Amino acid sequence: MRIYESLFIIKPDVPEEEVAQRLDALKTHLANSGATVDKVEPWAGGKRKLAYRIDKYREGLYVLAQFSAGPEVVKEFERRLRVSDVVLKFLTGRIDETPKRLEKRKKERDKRAARRAASAPAGLPGPAPAQPAMPPHATEAPAMPGMPKEG
Repeated sequence: MRIYESLFIIKPDVPEEEVAQRLDALKTHLANSGATVDKVEPWAGGKRKLAYRIDKYREGLYVLAQFSAGPEVVKEFERRLRVSDVVLKFLTGRIDETPKRLEKRKKERDKRAARRAASAPAGLPGPAPAQPAMPPHATEAPAMPGMPKEG
């Protein structure tokens, strides 16, 4: 099972009771399909202005759903959103990849820090960073065009 997040936009003229019924139906479908529903909630602020017009609507109710399920459950969930007459748009994505990647990076960082701490003598700071040497000509004043070089 993987963790998914789905964001969908519901038409603004749908009554709140019908929205609540539709969300309950989606939760029930997910639970009956073997998915674990973490949350299904409308975004704060109620209706929001859309970035562009969709089916003659300039605003909509954004709903965020987070659940753990297999890919076949997600396919059916998206099919239900697609055929629903109150849903304008939807987008579903996996979010379990990010925590895994972050956990792997953290382990690698901790490993490097442990190696550094073990190789550095206790109580002494690490070696000072090397400063690039200045080329010998960089300290000389630049020659003016047309003037002979002193030297």
